[in-house]
Amino acid sequence: MAAVTMRLPAVRAPLDSSAPRGGEKHLVAPGDTITTDTGYMRGHGTFVEDDKLIASVAGVVERVNKLVCVRALKARYNGEIGDIVVGRITEVQQKRWKVETNSRLDSVLLLSSINLPGGELRRKSAEDELAMRDYLQEGDLISAEVQSIFSDGAVSLHTRSLKYGKLAQGVLVQVSPSLVKRQKTHFHDLPCGASVILGNNGFIWIYPTPEQKDDEAGGYTTNLEPVPLSDREVISRLRNCIMA
Repeated sequence: MAAVTMRLPAVRAPLDSSAPRGGEKHLVAPGDTITTDTGYMRGHGTFVEDDKLIASVAGVVERVNKLVCVRALKARYNGEIGDIVVGRITEVQQKRWKVETNSRLDSVLLLSSINLPGGELRRKSAEDELAMRDYLQEGDLISAEVQSIFSDGAVSLHTRSLKYGKLAQGVLVQVSPSLVKRQKTHFHDLPCGASVILGNNGFIWIYPTPEQKDDEAGGYTTNLEPVPLSDREVISRLRNCIMA
């Protein structure tokens, strides 16, 4: 008979939650003291009380030289130039589309900021303006890149590359924008047979990996062929992994 080793319970040393990690705290809750140094400047998500810099939101402490701010873990998307986003068309207006990108204001996709079907390069005419709904209509999902930021904080998008454009078949997963880090590429073909687009705005698009890239359509073709069961299972498992 195998011997069984038993030991008496011991009192664990308490873990000091206020102990700094690497000299300063990185993850804070509302009311936590970030620093007592008076040489820092107060940024977003912080306030000063009794010569102490205190967090007003739960999030990650970010420092730029002497400026200290707290980036909230759950917040709307704040666009930066060069970000890759996944959005949904909500309205067709004159020479522009309104796009829902999980930000405070609807983003704008100008008619002059898209590729024409077929990749034709020319100035947009009145006929193109009349055919805007043929290109993109309400409810369509697109992938785009942030081109500029308006003075009111709204985001201006563009799809001038053939890797951007209309999204056909797949699953949209919405997560917090703080979970998606800015990387060199946000388009990934996974070895399991599916591809993902990691939008900086927290929208993740999972779709079956296309067998061949159809660049002649300029990003407006929609493949409506039935998706095999095996691909749907892979996409469902990826979606469940992301949600978990």
